[in-house]
Formats: sequence, C-alpha cells, structure tokens
Amino acid sequence: MTTIGISGHQNLPDIARRQAERDIRALLAQKLGPVTGLSSLAAGADHLFAQLLLAAGHRLHAVIPCRGYADTFNPGDLAVYQELRGAAAEVTELDFAEPSEVAFDAAGKYVVEHCDLLVAVWDGRPAHGLGGTGDAVAHARELGRDVLISWPEGVRRT
Repeated sequence: MTTIGISGHQNLPDIARRQAERDIRALLAQKLGPVTGLSSLAAGADHLFAQLLLAAGHRLHAVIPCRGYADTFNPGDLAVYQELRGAAAEVTELDFAEPSEVAFDAAGKYVVEHCDLLVAVWDGRPAHGLGGTGDAVAHARELGRDVLISWPEGVRRT
C-alpha cells in the first residue's frame, strides 16, 4: 500500500488550485495500487487532496491536530471538514487540548513520518508560523521522503 501525505497552503490563488488539482489527479491516476492519504483536513490544499483521493476510490486517514480543531474553520470550510472527517476510514486525533502552532506542527510531522510521498502545494517560501508547509517539506527532506511540489512558477500567494 502506498501512503501519500499532503501539506499545503490554505489560501490558494485560483491558478495554484488548478495546478494542484491537475498534479494530484495525475498522481492518483498512476498505478500505485491501494493508496492511503494522510491529511489534517485543513482548508485549501488538504481539502482538495482529500476530496480527489476519495473520488478516486482511495482511503483517507485524517490526522486531527487537537481537540477543538473544528473551531478554527469558517462555516463553509467547517462543512467540508466535517464531511471529510466523516468519510475518513481512520482518524487519529493528537493529544493537544486546543489549536496551536505546536499542535499543527505535530500533525504535519505525523503526516510526514507516516507517508511514503509528501505532496506539497507550496510556493517555496518559508512557513508563516510553526507547522506551515515549509516546515513539513523540510522535515520530509530531512527524513529522505519523496516530495512532490505543486505550484505554478512565478505565482505568489497573498
């Protein structure tokens, strides 16, 4: 079984979202056998990955950073989060009482440490805070994990 993790920005410019969708669809179309996708189900790249993974008939393992995580979502993203969490074949909730950068970093590390390949929907810039995509990519590279970066050249995130 192949395990693919996701890390990516929450606020994606449309062109970056379209690029990520193409790249993730192409990856999932490969003859990988059974796939488990690891995702923290954050808005943006994580939601996109989880939706495409499930639509392709693969298994979702949700990695929830903390209790109270649902409180971090706006109403539209909360509905998607709840739907995806309900569709997950497995849910791992980390032992943090409330949302924090430390909890988000721990979730990112969990994803990286339990995947064969990390998909990073990432502009290549340093993380804005602890636990951002840049941190996940750095950790994946430290561990020798394969990393697929999806981001259109020259596009800046706001």
